[in-house]
Amino acid sequence: MKRIALYHLETLLWIARLGTFRAAAERLNTTQPAISARVREIEDQLGIAVFRREGRNMVLTARGRRLVQECEPLWAGFEKALLTASGFEGATGVVRIGSGEIAAASCLPGFVHAVERELPGVTLELELDLTARMFQQLLGGTIDLAFLAGPVASPGIRTAPIGAVGLVWVASAATVRAGGFDQSLPVWSIPDHSPLHGVTVGSLSAHGIVPRSLGTCNNVRTLIDIVSGGGGAAVLPEPMVRQMLESGALAEVLPRPDRTIQFEAAIRRTESDPLVLELFRRAGELRIES
Repeated sequence: MKRIALYHLETLLWIARLGTFRAAAERLNTTQPAISARVREIEDQLGIAVFRREGRNMVLTARGRRLVQECEPLWAGFEKALLTASGFEGATGVVRIGSGEIAAASCLPGFVHAVERELPGVTLELELDLTARMFQQLLGGTIDLAFLAGPVASPGIRTAPIGAVGLVWVASAATVRAGGFDQSLPVWSIPDHSPLHGVTVGSLSAHGIVPRSLGTCNNVRTLIDIVSGGGGAAVLPEPMVRQMLESGALAEVLPRPDRTIQFEAAIRRTESDPLVLELFRRAGELRIES
C-alpha cells in the first residue's frame, strides 16, 4: 500500500476546488485515470470515502471536507515556505489569468513580460472575456487572477485597484462631416452587463437622445471597427482610440462622459496558493493608462 505523498494532497485540494476529476487533471497536467488512481490511493490509505458522486460532480463527504480543511493551510504553508526561501525565483506552475480588452491593451503586456522575465518557470494562460463571465470563472476556480472592470463588490472576491480609463463619444470623421450625432445615427455598445453599457445609456439620457438603434457587440475592437467604418457612434475607452482621434480617423461627437471605468485586479478571497498571491501582489502595483 502506498503512503500519502504531497501530490496526493495537491490532487485532493484541486478536485475539491474545481469539482470534477477532469478539471483537476487539466489543472495538474495529467490524465483523468491518474487522478482517479490517486483518489483511490488516498481512500485506501485512510480507510474512508473522501468523495461521493453527485451527477457529473464529485462532492466531498463530511470526513473528506474535514480532511481538505485541515490539509489546505498545510499545503499552502509548505508551498509558501519553499517559494519564499528561493525569492520565488524557482517558482513553477500554471496560472490562469482573465482580462478584459482594455486591460489587455494597456497594463497586461508589461505584466506578462515581467513575469516571463522574473519567474521563467511560471506559465501564464490568458483568456480575454467580459467582466461578468470572468467574475463567475474566478469564483468557480477556473481562472486564478482576473483584471475586472469595477468596482467589484463580492464577499468572495479580494481586489486591488489598478487605475481607471476615461471615455469618449466617437464616430467616424465621415459621419461627423455628414452632420454628426442626430437621432438617425445608430449607437453601439458592449452588452448590458458591462459598465460601459451603463455609461452609454446614461449619457444618451442626459443629452435627451433616443438613437435609431442601440446595437451591442462583446468585443471592443470590433466596436471600434464598426464606428470607424461609419456604422454609428459609441462610447469607447479613450486610450484605445487615442491614435485614431489624433490621426482624424475618428472624431468626438458629444461631450466626454463624467464617469470613468475603474479597473481592479481580483482573486478569490479564500485563495491560498502562494504563487497566485504573489502575482496578485504584483498586479496590484500596476497602473492602467488613463
